[in-house]
Amino acid sequence: MTKREPNLDRSFKVKLKKSRGLTNSSRHWLERQLNDPYVAAAKRDGYRSRAAYKLEEIAAKYGLLKPGYVVVDLGAAPGGWSQIAAKHVQAAEGRGAVVAIDVLPFDAIPGVTILQQDFSEPGADEKLLAALAGRRPNAVLSDMAAPATGHRQTDHLRIMGLAEEAQAFAIQVLAPGGTFLAKVFQGGSEKSLLDVLKRDFATVRHIKPKASRAESPELYVLATGFRGSAASPTESD
Repeated sequence: MTKREPNLDRSFKVKLKKSRGLTNSSRHWLERQLNDPYVAAAKRDGYRSRAAYKLEEIAAKYGLLKPGYVVVDLGAAPGGWSQIAAKHVQAAEGRGAVVAIDVLPFDAIPGVTILQQDFSEPGADEKLLAALAGRRPNAVLSDMAAPATGHRQTDHLRIMGLAEEAQAFAIQVLAPGGTFLAKVFQGGSEKSLLDVLKRDFATVRHIKPKASRAESPELYVLATGFRGSAASPTESD
């Protein structure tokens, strides 16, 4: 699929006046949203979040999502990544499939099976396996993030914990040659995750897509060429 850059309008800027109803932090957040070209592009293009462009860029550059692929989307709400995945694998046409899970509800997407549950809770992986109906996914995607505390190191450790849970699930279910993509934060403790991924995947790299804000510690770890077995995901090792 040909890569299409979003049409970003950076010329118009909104600055909000001080208001009794808004704290300074809330006002700055709202100004950032109003002035974010990816937010405007998502509204125009019918995507549910600006994060859709992160996956769009990565998928196009590295060829992650192809027609007929089976994809698991962890931490999927509000559905931007699932929209991109469904488009690339042609899920609505019945060629590929996307199974998405999040503790938050979100509206249906054609071709996407949505499970409302916390992925960290016991039994979530069994529900995902049941929804996959014996198929091994070609890609496991995780944009999961814990609510921010404002303490950088704490937030880093929490998001790394989620990435490690996603990685543990991925190596249980991925098809040979499959892909794992997960959000991480810069902070030093991601080395153990990278070491595990390098054992199980042919190539591991860090990526910061254009739609990730420059000031954010957010990165994505992309592992391709899964070396796992071809046994059924319902079979024990």
